[in-house]
Amino acid sequence: MSDFLELFIKQLQSPTLGFLIGGIVVASFGSQLAIPDSIYRFITFFLLLKIGLTGGIAIRKSNLAEIFLPALAAIFLGIIIVLIARYTLAKLPGIKVADAVATGGLFGAVSGSTLAAVLPQLDTAGVGYEPWTAALYPFMDIPALVTAIVVASVYLSNHGDKSSGKVEIWPIVKESLQSSAVTALLLGLALGIFTKPEPVYETFFNPLFRGFLSVMMIIMGMEAAQRMNELRKVAQWYAVYAFIAPFVHGFLAFGLGLVIHQLTGFSYGGCVVLAVIAASSSDISGPPTLRAGIPSANPSAYIGASTAIGTPVAIALCIPLFIGIAEILPK
Repeated sequence: MSDFLELFIKQLQSPTLGFLIGGIVVASFGSQLAIPDSIYRFITFFLLLKIGLTGGIAIRKSNLAEIFLPALAAIFLGIIIVLIARYTLAKLPGIKVADAVATGGLFGAVSGSTLAAVLPQLDTAGVGYEPWTAALYPFMDIPALVTAIVVASVYLSNHGDKSSGKVEIWPIVKESLQSSAVTALLLGLALGIFTKPEPVYETFFNPLFRGFLSVMMIIMGMEAAQRMNELRKVAQWYAVYAFIAPFVHGFLAFGLGLVIHQLTGFSYGGCVVLAVIAASSSDISGPPTLRAGIPSANPSAYIGASTAIGTPVAIALCIPLFIGIAEILPK
């Protein structure tokens, strides 16, 4: 336990978390600092393209059979996280089912910034992982969003909301695939698999990755502090859920990862990546998809819970927690 606490504290002192906390502090004190949205979009594109390239290069050099079970686990997690919210958060006083399901969908989907944050921290800690684990993003993201919209639509149609209409699965999948986050990741994967981008990867993408990630963490911290006001407008149960859910989802995913480790030799670092993307909540592809798919849900509830509490908890607490666990597991 003392070794774990020492490693946990060490992870909390990482530059990634420092920049996130810096953004929260700056925004909390009412600073007028503003980073243009165009810069934010470019940084997001750069980070996810680089992650996709890393995964694509690794897939080209790996055995595809190794990816099957982790991908299946990611699909299962995306679905089960939504159902957990449906039968826990939705049962609490003052919580509307549509809002709870949308929240579950956002927490089941994946945060690109959290995925970008965990990989360099694994490298710094010296915990090995399969580079293709970044490719698990869409396997969890899309099933979570589809499940949330289907569950909400079925509930609303059964309770007299005629506006929900017939649920069309393909448009949801298509919109998720066409989102900027998934598109950038899939583009990087395709380029990594079908071309040989190593020269530009080593000279451009790799050296700039950590610097851009630091700026992204400042932006995420500022947005988290700003979203706190939105979260105060809805039931306090969302704050409780947003704090607890990343740990529950993360431990569920880490446990599945350990089962796959026993079956196939899946690395502990891979278990950490699976746990962290399960602990994360979508900050890019999820909100617009859920706004369109569940229009009756309150964005202040699910976006406020995710951005104000869920993402900071995933980055600041879950990443060092699961890396610390991986470091003390027997090799």
